[in-house]
Amino acid sequence: MKASDSVKNYPSRLREYANYSLRSIKRVCKDIGPRFPGSDGEKKAHDYFFKELEGCCDTVVKEEFAVHPRAFLGWVPLCCYMAVIGCVLFYFGLAAVTLALAAVALLLIVLEFVFYRQPLDPFYPKKTSANVIGVKNPSGEIKRKFIISGHCDSSGEWTYTYLGGPVLLKIVLFAGVGGLVLLLAAVVAAFVNGYALGFTLEGPQSPFVNVVRYVLLGYIPVFLAASRFSNPKKPVLGANDDLTGCFAAVSAAKFLTDCGLALENTQLNVLITGSEEAGLRGAKDFAKRHAGEYKEVPTMFLGIDTLRDYDDMAVYTRDMSGTVKNGEQACALLREGAANAGLNLPCKTITPGSSDAAAITQAGLQAAALAAMDPAPARYYHTRLDNETNLDLKTIEAGINVCLETMFLFDEKGFG
Repeated sequence: MKASDSVKNYPSRLREYANYSLRSIKRVCKDIGPRFPGSDGEKKAHDYFFKELEGCCDTVVKEEFAVHPRAFLGWVPLCCYMAVIGCVLFYFGLAAVTLALAAVALLLIVLEFVFYRQPLDPFYPKKTSANVIGVKNPSGEIKRKFIISGHCDSSGEWTYTYLGGPVLLKIVLFAGVGGLVLLLAAVVAAFVNGYALGFTLEGPQSPFVNVVRYVLLGYIPVFLAASRFSNPKKPVLGANDDLTGCFAAVSAAKFLTDCGLALENTQLNVLITGSEEAGLRGAKDFAKRHAGEYKEVPTMFLGIDTLRDYDDMAVYTRDMSGTVKNGEQACALLREGAANAGLNLPCKTITPGSSDAAAITQAGLQAAALAAMDPAPARYYHTRLDNETNLDLKTIEAGINVCLETMFLFDEKGFG
């Protein structure tokens, strides 16, 4: 049975939950405000969603975990400062030390941003975050489980996205990465010319090395500017990213409860993760604790991350900057559920960046991500413009519709 066939006046019901989401997002933005990972605001959001889920789920639990919120993007200023020091040292001929700094910076970028590892966590203050999990049991035997998830935390403001949108953001990013590549090229050129450990300012140098010494000095302001990429002291409201996803997930449970419905053989799990903006820490903790039990029956994870730009709604089949391939069965079912909702959604890749679905996929479960956001990215992305006045009811409604249709479809046939 389709979700649209489960109750009379289904379109009116959809609009009801879209309006509920809209009102609730505005309430959270006004009463709670920004929710940086591990902050008091995030804790208040956990409590808020706990109460919301108590009204529509059979059981609700909150699971706390340790997080180092400044570590995830802490590599940005750290790598920039190492690049600045490398430029100065290279000017004075210390090519070997410059190589070591550039290599460490590159390694941190790959581990922290490409693969979402946690090498810097021990060097930053520890906070407490949490996941909130609401469970709604089916009318019959539990033969499968369906997890709908959104993250309730919000990020620090991305300075250049706010100041100049995606164009300025990309200029700063490409300039910073280009400078690091140039730094490495200069070191290689120095080695090729016989300066294994370095060179003296008085001795002969290749024309390339000599010119690049001064070019790199001129690059220092670029690295210093790039170090201001994100400002954790100015967390944003995150109305779209990702309160829209959170309330779409809650709406699925409310729909069943308010309409007196129950899935037949599928247990619905509503997962509100914390600290997604700190490197998927909430999803990683959830997977570490629960992946084994969810593997006991067929389980699908649907991560919803931003429902704002209707024309950009898509199923994200590749995640974590393209390095993780989300579950083929889950993505196929999500596209089929979207078709039942009247949408032909394309498949896209999250690059650069990641979603909670990637952490669940890495844990061995079938996961898919649904998002509706201009991948440029949109100027509101991680800026103060992502507020309660910048919401799109049509996209929120469509997202809830896709969630409900996919949930009913999974209950009807699983992955078969």
